Amino acid sequence: MRKEVVEMARKTSGSRQLRTPTLRVLWPPQLEYKQSAPPILHRATARPKRRLPPEVLNDAEVCALMGACGRYAPTGLRNRALIALLYRTGLRINEALTLYPKDLELTDGSVRVLHGKGGRSRTVGLDPGAAAVIARWLDARSGLGLGGRHPVFCTLRGHPMAAAYVRVLLKRLAARAGIDKRVHAHGLRHTHAAQLRAEGVDIGIISKQLGHTSISTTARYLDHLAPRAVIEAMRRRSWTGA
Repeated sequence: MRKEVVEMARKTSGSRQLRTPTLRVLWPPQLEYKQSAPPILHRATARPKRRLPPEVLNDAEVCALMGACGRYAPTGLRNRALIALLYRTGLRINEALTLYPKDLELTDGSVRVLHGKGGRSRTVGLDPGAAAVIARWLDARSGLGLGGRHPVFCTLRGHPMAAAYVRVLLKRLAARAGIDKRVHAHGLRHTHAAQLRAEGVDIGIISKQLGHTSISTTARYLDHLAPRAVIEAMRRRSWTGA
């Protein structure tokens, strides 16, 4: 009996050895890996960001925007001064928020930009009306004990203002002033450039004021804001059917 059991075990073991290579041929390990591997999902292509055309403000709209700030509270004076600076110099928001009192020469109407785009510095001009608005904030700022080591546009405790705060602030002021256009800091830069062109200022001066690297950049910038050649060509057309 024992001999029969041993013989049966030997045959069973041999049959297993014979079946194993057969299974490996029919179902190799690499096929099993391919079957169990998760399917490759193609990443969805992101939609290109929609670029809306610039909306230029007029003087009345900017005045309404400043009026929504208030005239007496320190934060109102600060916000009015910031809007006046952006509107009358065309500075980028980060350029404005990194200004210090030593960078302002309100008497001769000049503003030194030490941290412009690309690390470039420049000096821009400022008209007396905007200088007066900024001077009122500087007076209130001194009364709060804020000195030269704090940015011009800072919180009432002297901390730097964030560009994100200004974006939210301008939207809120625009809603309060009843302005339907999109109002943002770069829109005030657009407005400044468009007004300089409408006033006939030389494109070379506009280019230096905006801090562009070349006049060709300024030309494309202005054509994007106000394509005067296209507009004037259409205005010269007549229509008798009207």
